[in-house]
Amino acid sequence: MDGERALDIKVETENRQTYTRTSAVRLRELVARIRGARDRFLIVQRIPDLPDVFAQVWHEKGGDYRLEHRLSEAEFYGTNLTDPVRVAELLTGWARQTPGWDAGVGWEPVDLGPREEVPELPDEVREKVEERVRTRLRCGYDDRKTLTEIAEDYLVKGDDRPVSRAQAARLVDRLWVERVAEQAVWEDVTDPDRLTRAFEALDTSGITARENFACCRGCGLAEIGAEREGARGFVFFHQQVTEHAVEGHGLALHYGAFDGSSETTTAVGHEVLAALRAAGLPGDWDGDPDNAIDVRPLTWHKRLVG
Repeated sequence: MDGERALDIKVETENRQTYTRTSAVRLRELVARIRGARDRFLIVQRIPDLPDVFAQVWHEKGGDYRLEHRLSEAEFYGTNLTDPVRVAELLTGWARQTPGWDAGVGWEPVDLGPREEVPELPDEVREKVEERVRTRLRCGYDDRKTLTEIAEDYLVKGDDRPVSRAQAARLVDRLWVERVAEQAVWEDVTDPDRLTRAFEALDTSGITARENFACCRGCGLAEIGAEREGARGFVFFHQQVTEHAVEGHGLALHYGAFDGSSETTTAVGHEVLAALRAAGLPGDWDGDPDNAIDVRPLTWHKRLVG
């Protein structure tokens, strides 16, 4: 049924619950629920998230529903409604980007106050930060908040902070929108999608499988055991390897057994290899439990999170 089909949205509540790719039916339930202390509003973002584009609704018991949606940095509109069903219908139309979804409602501009003036970065600073942010964007695991922190901190030396928070956010937003446009023409199922399917299957079978896990192999091996209890083994690739995949070098998968035996480690390696091939990915491994499993060739089209 259409109402059960997942919407490409993320819904956050006042009490810090998050619902990703929820259905229209569930969205209607969430709207009907809000009214009490610490549960008075919903913020709805599209997936992938776009800068200055969101919808939100506020409601307290006995009052109207205040529904607002923002189209851009300068365009923000709101309206008051009494019917939660109508509110949910409008939010669903917004989520689906249905033509004319906002018709029949008296929208009024929301005062955004004075806009902050953000000075341009010097070219030599901007180019260095852009290069770093583009790499992390292509990796595909960071949201806009994380990327903004990376941009702000990348060139810090002691007390010298050449990039302000506002400048970092402005730069990240611009590059984020560019990346969203790029991924719009990708194939429906990409190699990172296939990798996620393989890792999900392994995780279900009792092998802890983590993507972009930890900063390096050593940290990953030290931390993977705390991820889950009762698993037979593990497989992961770390953040440096992700950047290698972005550069076209494929992935090196690290795996092992929690009992420490080479026999179990070898068995885990074979399971990982089988899962990769079942998902339609290449896998190269010589059967030696001391050697990584290589996944190549690989086209790294990882869709943005958030």
